[in-house]
Amino acid sequence: MEFLLNASQMKQCDGDTIQKIGIPSMVLMERAALAVKEELFRENLDLSSVLVVCGSGNNGGDGLAVARLLDEAGVRVSVAFVGKEASMTEETRLQMKICRNCGIKPCSNFRDGEYTTIVDAVFGIGINRNIEGKYADLIRWINQTSASVAAVDIPSGVSADTGKILGTAVRADLTVTFAYRKLGQILYPGAEYCGKVTRRDIGITADGLKNAMPCAFTYHPDDLSKIAGRRPYSNKGTYGKVLLISGSHCMAGAAYLAALSACCCGSGLVRIFTQECNRTILQTLIPEAVLTTYTSPEECMEKLQASLKWADAAGIGPGMGVSPQTEEILSYVLHHFAKPLVIDADGLNVLAGKKQWLKETEAKIILTPHIGEMERFSGSPKAEILENLMEAAGREASRWGAVCVLKDARTVVSDGERYYINTSGNSGMAAGGSGDVLTGILCSLLGQRMTVFDAASLGVYLHGLAGDLAARKYGEYGMTAGQLAKAVGDVLKECSSH
Repeated sequence: MEFLLNASQMKQCDGDTIQKIGIPSMVLMERAALAVKEELFRENLDLSSVLVVCGSGNNGGDGLAVARLLDEAGVRVSVAFVGKEASMTEETRLQMKICRNCGIKPCSNFRDGEYTTIVDAVFGIGINRNIEGKYADLIRWINQTSASVAAVDIPSGVSADTGKILGTAVRADLTVTFAYRKLGQILYPGAEYCGKVTRRDIGITADGLKNAMPCAFTYHPDDLSKIAGRRPYSNKGTYGKVLLISGSHCMAGAAYLAALSACCCGSGLVRIFTQECNRTILQTLIPEAVLTTYTSPEECMEKLQASLKWADAAGIGPGMGVSPQTEEILSYVLHHFAKPLVIDADGLNVLAGKKQWLKETEAKIILTPHIGEMERFSGSPKAEILENLMEAAGREASRWGAVCVLKDARTVVSDGERYYINTSGNSGMAAGGSGDVLTGILCSLLGQRMTVFDAASLGVYLHGLAGDLAARKYGEYGMTAGQLAKAVGDVLKECSSH
């Protein structure tokens, strides 16, 4: 697990290290500069002619120290100070004095084509206003040059809290950040501006966060060990009975994909509850699943009752369509099922007009909206949701006492207090059926007795890892949801072999 910090938390760590531990700010600045210099060489950037662009704050001080260290290493380096001298921090003022003493003087005339690499040290993580005027002009110039661009801590103009672009922002090829990665480096569109992000330890401690650890985190492959292993003395009941209420006329595919991924994720028994018209195709595609089908509303409700009693966890919505029957089924499930439940796709679309049912249920709920479904469910405009995914997910989770999985290129999972931000996956997953696969994974983990929040966050991560594996095999253009589902088992196989 890796914690992700916002600007305020990072400043708290920084201040605590200086004030309580006693490491001087200038020492941290020197360490940061040394880390940037090392990464510039490690990444084999063309350092034939380097321009370091510095602002007035401590980010600018970092940049001035980088320039001096590059000069000491024999690199032809120029410094452009673009801040206000009256606004310089004490540390930046001292770094400027050291540079001048070393014969490095700021230049004011920098020309197109003159530099092979530009180091951005204009604004750090503290900026929270739109960039305008000369700074905006400077950033546009940086982005138009042919030079490689390396950012110190975060590209100027990217919000460290949300990834929002504050009017304009530097597009970096490399970002060297310190102590922790920041939320804005992970969330889009900020992630797109950061290029490759390298995190370096410079001696900043986490002691200042001991009483309030960061609520946002992401996973790494080792975290898959949290998924319970297979035991020699076990049977199919050991690994959970999953019910998938899915599919409708001419929509058997969603039920198939959800069931396939649940099977590949290790479920002991998977039951598909669907219309009779889907029987033949589902028995052909996935004979491993148990089928419960219905032809009439009366038969549907009678069999649904028995299926819910059988299940350890359930998922509802994929491929069901928005109809009075879907509404009746969802209402019954929410009012008669007290176990973990994943609501996806058309389940969410129906629920958008019946949200009070969430206050009446005893089920432990995971909601899995994509951005369009979140817009319908929450009533918030799409642009507002995209501007702050964490806020949107956390708000709906808190409002309805559920775990919200807000699906996007960076899926955010929240229970209203904790936030998991997913970094696995790729554009090949932006295709029909991927969400159905996720529903199956989540239901499988819930059926294997994982807690609701852990199942949601680890399930999203596993889903993305399966997408990455499928992309390596088939390419991001050619991979299908069926291949994604089968890759779930391959990822777990790799995990269990380590």
